[in-house]
Amino acid sequence: MKKSIRRAIIGGVIGVFALVIILSSIAIVPAGSTGVVLTLGKVGANVLPEGLNFKAPFIQRVAIVDNKIQKQEVQADAVSKDLQTVSSTIAVNYRVGTDASAKLYQNIGRDYEAIVLLPAVQESMKSISAKYTAEELITKRAQVGDEIKTTLEEKVSEYGIVIEKFNIVNFDFSAEFNEAIEAKQVAEQNLIKTKTEQEQALVIAEAEAKKQVIAAEAEADAIRKKAEAQAEANQKLSQSLTGTIVEYEKVQKWDGKLPQATGSSAILDFRTDATSQDQ
Repeated sequence: MKKSIRRAIIGGVIGVFALVIILSSIAIVPAGSTGVVLTLGKVGANVLPEGLNFKAPFIQRVAIVDNKIQKQEVQADAVSKDLQTVSSTIAVNYRVGTDASAKLYQNIGRDYEAIVLLPAVQESMKSISAKYTAEELITKRAQVGDEIKTTLEEKVSEYGIVIEKFNIVNFDFSAEFNEAIEAKQVAEQNLIKTKTEQEQALVIAEAEAKKQVIAAEAEADAIRKKAEAQAEANQKLSQSLTGTIVEYEKVQKWDGKLPQATGSSAILDFRTDATSQDQ
């Protein structure tokens, strides 16, 4: 009886030990991550992919490095080219490259955000903001964001950190600067309004002038047509006045007195007298 109990105990111990060895030989890497293998504390060059993996029991352990895209919001302060204080909120989407997991864990550790990423964001923001005036930071926001992203990538790429997306969420300036910008916008709006009113007045004046020109041309055309009609009527009247009608008019105006002389000279005097009376 005692031997069977002893055998059972030994078998149980061996089973537990075997189970411990098996469990110690298994490493499960979560999805979107890599496993950095440490052999007696030394970081290996190769990393384990996601899923079920095996390792040497007891002497090896696996450190999990997240390779999924992560988001970090950063508050960054800088000074513009015209010495305006700029406070901004920046959103950075980044990830750790799979091939760089072991190197990053070996050289930086798990706290790579605080050690590498955040200082690089602050430095990039300061260096690029100093190239633009405060107004340009607003009007050229997309261009500024692209330049900061490029500078940031150059600073963190050597550590295996990949910048997926960079956004400037907000720019904030001093109250005095905001008031100056508002006053400038109001002045520009007033200028646009004045210019629009002037253009409208000019259009109205041009339209009125065109109306007057059209009216004057219409009046001149009417006068011309009337003159042409009168000239045509006079021409027709002149053509209708024959020699008979002229003689008739002379007879109508004769006073009935015959000339005193006879012969050709008398006839000439008679015609002359008749003509003078007709006139």
